[in-house]
Amino acid sequence: MVHVSVMGAGSWGTTLAKVFADAGNPVRLWARREEAARTMQITRENADYLPGLTLPHAITVTSDAAQALRDAELVVLAVPSQTLRSNLAAWDIPESATLLSLAKGIEQGTHLRMSEVIAEVTGASLDRIAVLSGPNLAREIALEQPAATVIACSDVSKAQAIQQAVAAPYFRPYTNTDVIGCEIGGACKNVIALACGMATGKGLGENTLASIITRGLAEISRLGVALGADERTFSGLAGLGDLVATCSSPLSRNRSFGKRLGRGDTLEQARHATHGQVAEGVISSQSVFDLAQIHGVEMPITQAVYAVCHQGMNVDDMIVALMGRSKKAE
Repeated sequence: MVHVSVMGAGSWGTTLAKVFADAGNPVRLWARREEAARTMQITRENADYLPGLTLPHAITVTSDAAQALRDAELVVLAVPSQTLRSNLAAWDIPESATLLSLAKGIEQGTHLRMSEVIAEVTGASLDRIAVLSGPNLAREIALEQPAATVIACSDVSKAQAIQQAVAAPYFRPYTNTDVIGCEIGGACKNVIALACGMATGKGLGENTLASIITRGLAEISRLGVALGADERTFSGLAGLGDLVATCSSPLSRNRSFGKRLGRGDTLEQARHATHGQVAEGVISSQSVFDLAQIHGVEMPITQAVYAVCHQGMNVDDMIVALMGRSKKAE
């Protein structure tokens, strides 16, 4: 049994809180808004993100970050990547706690991975910081549909401790030491999912989607290897597995957002249709593209998505540009 604090009560944070509770751990779940926390604690439901699903009684919901973090042995960071730094600066995390990042993105401006942001802000050594990644669509897992994931940490013993703590009957975690590969796979797959959504919105079929996913995986692998990742990671759950789930499922916010862009919506119209939320891949496309430029890595799909989201390129022109690239060996 591990005392778990989950910082962030969105769909994924709430789902992981449920998984940790179902695995036999006491969990404190921090929600930013006091009213939301109070309602969830009373009704045992996160109506905003997981309507109809009952939270285990092992979960205590609070909007008091200090209360949520008190005596925590494992702190699960479940806030969006671009707000992670400011949240970390405001929290007093126990020095002995292991930190587990759920955020998938590259920080704007610094081009840091989330584990690097955590280390920089908290002063925690990298062997205290783990990341979780894989084909993990929140609602399916909350419904207890079987799924697997990867816990990556440079300290194998810490990865194994988290693995044991989060292993629920319907949730199978594997361990890995390739933190870089897991984080790059998690950040980049959102960008490729936007491209798949755009293609779907244009009415294109399975051949197109399969091509985008396959070539998307190739460019993700190139970037990861350039940054020091193990190429084998990208053929596993945190690479191909996460990419396929995010690119294929209508539950994927990035795919759904891209689909609206493919149908002709502006970014603002797509944001309005998704309850004011911008898909993570929209923000990440710029950070990932910048990172690729810095390291001299060719990422044509990422570049095309960046052009649509940040340079005003039309989706039709994006498709023409990708199809018109110079011919070469695979």
